[in-house]
Amino acid sequence: MKDYASTDIRNFAIVGHGGSGKTMLSEAMLSKSGEINRLGTIESGSTVSDYHHDEHERQISIHSSPLHLEWDNAKFNLIDTPGYLDFIGETISSLAVVDAAVIVVHAVNGIEVGTEQVWNYASNYGLPKILVINGLDREHTEFDKILEQAKNNFGSNVFPLQLPVNAGPGFNQIVDVLRSELITYNTDGSGKFSESELPEEWKNKVKTLHEELIEYVAESDDTLLEKFFEEGSLSEEEMRKGLHHAIQNQVFIPLFCTAATQNIGAARVMDFISKYGSSPSDRASIEAENADSNEKVDVELDASEPVVHIFKTISEAHVGELSFFRVYSGSVSTGLDLHNTTRGNTERFGQMFLMNGKERTSVTKLNAGDIGAVVKLKDTHTGNTLTGPNNKVKLSSVELPTSNIHLGIKSKSKGDEEKIAMGLATLHEEDSTFIYNVDPELHQTVLSGQGELHLQVSIDRLKRKFNVDVETFKPKIPYRETIKGNGSSKYRHKKQSGGAGQFAEVWMRIESKKRGDGVEFIHSLVGQNVDRVFVPSVEKGVMAACTEGVLAGYRVVDVKADFYDGKQHPVDSKDIAFQMAGKQAFRDAFLQAQPCLLEPILNIEIKVPEEFMGDVMGDMSSRRGKIMGMDAEGAFQLIKAQAPQSEMYHYSTTLRSLTGGRGIHSEKFSHYEEVPRDMEAKVIAESKTDQEEES
Repeated sequence: MKDYASTDIRNFAIVGHGGSGKTMLSEAMLSKSGEINRLGTIESGSTVSDYHHDEHERQISIHSSPLHLEWDNAKFNLIDTPGYLDFIGETISSLAVVDAAVIVVHAVNGIEVGTEQVWNYASNYGLPKILVINGLDREHTEFDKILEQAKNNFGSNVFPLQLPVNAGPGFNQIVDVLRSELITYNTDGSGKFSESELPEEWKNKVKTLHEELIEYVAESDDTLLEKFFEEGSLSEEEMRKGLHHAIQNQVFIPLFCTAATQNIGAARVMDFISKYGSSPSDRASIEAENADSNEKVDVELDASEPVVHIFKTISEAHVGELSFFRVYSGSVSTGLDLHNTTRGNTERFGQMFLMNGKERTSVTKLNAGDIGAVVKLKDTHTGNTLTGPNNKVKLSSVELPTSNIHLGIKSKSKGDEEKIAMGLATLHEEDSTFIYNVDPELHQTVLSGQGELHLQVSIDRLKRKFNVDVETFKPKIPYRETIKGNGSSKYRHKKQSGGAGQFAEVWMRIESKKRGDGVEFIHSLVGQNVDRVFVPSVEKGVMAACTEGVLAGYRVVDVKADFYDGKQHPVDSKDIAFQMAGKQAFRDAFLQAQPCLLEPILNIEIKVPEEFMGDVMGDMSSRRGKIMGMDAEGAFQLIKAQAPQSEMYHYSTTLRSLTGGRGIHSEKFSHYEEVPRDMEAKVIAESKTDQEEES
């Protein structure tokens, strides 16, 4: 492949709701450009971008796949992304490194929740957008209705550059508004077409749309606008020059028609992207921070030293370990030493590749704006920045949604723990929205993800890649134990069974402290009843009781314990005896001091379309949730609530079900609150059952 300048590169992500045909549109583009000989299919598992085992099994995209092709003297770096919200992290990370978004809309289902989500993420990154209505060869397509929907959702400047003539089974004709012609495609999947004059019945409609397009283009450029007002029109050449500018400023959102499984329409989308689409030079300067001073600086595309951002890491048996990157300035070549400003180490760039699924094409150099993959670096991870020695900057990491669905896992076989730990670390490295937490307090490993499917796919990969067998369970809630009153006790520990004996007597008072103050241990001993050398032993016993819990095996918080007196034996009193006595004295006093359980309360933000507000708020109340406030956010309502963590297990699944997949939420720990009495008895009983099973 030839050496491409920044102006000739087109980086775009193909995004949209699950099942809208993104993978097949990518496949059609690869086929039309000659990168592949024939179209693969999802059903046969033969598409270029869906090459993973789990994608073949489920027949959906799970991983984002960087692809490349050459078209009309331009190099395309396109990323086929997953549409299911469980894998939204892959889509967001891809949008962060491209210059435009091609948003695919299902020709029967129209604008769906995933369409709205990716539109918003693309807007957050300031990306120009192109809409493609795909699948116009299916039954029950409703082009006009979907166009209207798109205008309502995304703005009245959504503009059809194409119109379908015979949508439905047998679809093969498209009216091109830009060129005012009829395109007739072959139906053999070759993507070949012929151009002819517009049929009479389309001429007026296309003329009106063409005039509207000229106005949009004139609007995007003051010089063109002036000329438009003076002459009432623009020449074809002026219009074409202005189109690029209009797309960059999103003065209008172009909309195209395709049937990707038949390779109908892909070529014209590619023509448009190569002629008028975004190149890296349209975003020639991006914000970063100086790695030493943390001051804001600009990274310029035409700077001489390289700045490289790692946006994805993969480890696959048939591909190997690779880091995907984008060059933001300068150029990179094999053998180059770069500084990792995130981790403070130096890395040597090894072999570099352009990727088409699992197929790798070796390259020795990539210029500013290009996207490639490098053989896995020693100590560089997703989100890291690599630079030349005199240009040490850090690009900001991608903000990903919090992972709100949790599942516990444990090994079925003893001795697999190390393999599981290594596997979880690898999965997190490849997918930052997959999070694992080893909780020493509750002795559990908890996985967190974007949805049940996300967790299931991750567990399947863990089992398959690392050859381990795990079982899943509902994670335990980190309850806390405390007291509401005061208590006291006198406990004697005495052990006499041949040999040296043990003796210690501890008198203890306890009282409650303010929430969040923790555990305090003091002594107020007077006289000589107990040697002060045993005070640390009693404290150790108290702390052990607080760690183990008294009521239900959960950590004790916000208690003050005072060791005020006791007794000792000149021979049998020793450290272990006072530890045991301190522990039991504390437990006895605790049970007298109105003990209670505390539960973690979460701050919850739920974003839903207005029509689902009632159902969502009703469901939140049934979870002992409190609504704290509401705000409008565009076409959505933002509900702020607080609810106990114990009631939020798999809430994202319920929310999707209540809102037809259109609701999303985030959770964050807020504080601890007392558990209601009836719930408390249930938690204590369950805890005792668990302890008996484990012993």
